[in-house]
Order: sequence, then structure tokens, then C-alpha cells
Amino acid sequence: MKGKFITFEGCEGSGKSTQLRLLSEYLTEHGVDFIMTREPGGSEISEEIRSIILNGKNTAMCDECEALLYAAARIQHLKEKVAPALERGKLVICDRYVDSSLAYQGYARGLGTEYVANINAFALEKFNPDLTVFLDISPADAFNRKHGADKNDRIEQLGLEFHQKVYSGYKSLLPVYPRICAVDCSGTKFETSEKIIKLLKAKDIIK
Repeated sequence: MKGKFITFEGCEGSGKSTQLRLLSEYLTEHGVDFIMTREPGGSEISEEIRSIILNGKNTAMCDECEALLYAAARIQHLKEKVAPALERGKLVICDRYVDSSLAYQGYARGLGTEYVANINAFALEKFNPDLTVFLDISPADAFNRKHGADKNDRIEQLGLEFHQKVYSGYKSLLPVYPRICAVDCSGTKFETSEKIIKLLKAKDIIK
């Protein structure tokens, strides 16, 4: 890969959208050639899959189907958007990636990380992130900060116990994947943004 691939992870309500917006503003101001994208989604077909996964009416979806849909959206997204941008030397910043599948489906759903890794082998083998920023805040604190779960989001509606398992899953990934760096985001959004920018500079992602 000619460019750099950075991913952002965190529980629901951890502030990813806000931090990505602040980072986007910083990178634009400093003339960095980058793109922002997201998972599931980021390309036309992947966005259609996203609408199926997150649709609050799809309560009958089994865990294996959910995991496979995420993997399918990911492959399409990588081939259609991420890979071409990296080949052009861009900095690619993605809101969620394969670690979400490991934490949500592997740990919280109980499918196991081996199963999730197997169905995401293409991503893990060919598009391993240069750095993953994990916004570290507990689900209880995160939901309090965002004033509850989104009623139209099937994943957010799964309850605090489920999201605590997700959080524990993320924590379990930290020693396994050294590329994942936890950032304490209990402070203000601007304090967290400063920590992220310092981390990207320390990892030689940006100057």
C-alpha cells in the first residue's frame, strides 16, 4: 500500500463521529491528502448492505448472517474505495473496520474470533491497518453522554449488557493487535482530539 490506512473503533456513543469531524478539519487545514469513509458502507453496494444490517425491523437476523453481511460489505468497500485510494497514496481514515466484527460478533455475539477472522481473511491478510485508534470509554458513560440509544438503530437497541461485552471484547483485542492504541476520551472532545493528533504524529502517520 502506497498510502496509510487508519481505522477508528469504539463502542456506541464513544464520539467517533465528532472525533473524525475534528480530525478532518485538522487534516484539511494542514493540507493532508486524505479520504474519510465508514463501515459498513463507504460504497454504493456496501451502503445498501448497511441499511439491511442496521434496520431496526430486522430483528430475526441470525448472528451468523449479521457477521457475513458485515464481511461482504467490507470486501466490496475495500476493493471499490479503500484499495484505489491507497494506491494513489492517500491517507485513508475509516470509521470502524474488522475489529468491530471481532468485538461485536466474535465476542459479544459469541461466534468466536476464529470464525470472524476466517470470514474476514481477505481484509486481515491484504488490508491490515497501519494504526487503529480505539476511543476508550465505557458503554454506560457513552450512552449517558449521548442521552440513550438510537431507537432506529438495531445494534444500539441491544442493551447495556450486550454493549458491555463489546467493550470487553475491544479490551481483549489490545494485547493481541499492537496496532490498536487506546485513547482515553473521558475528557472534552477537544482534549480527545489533541490526544489523537499527538498519537498520529507519534506513529508517523502525519507530520
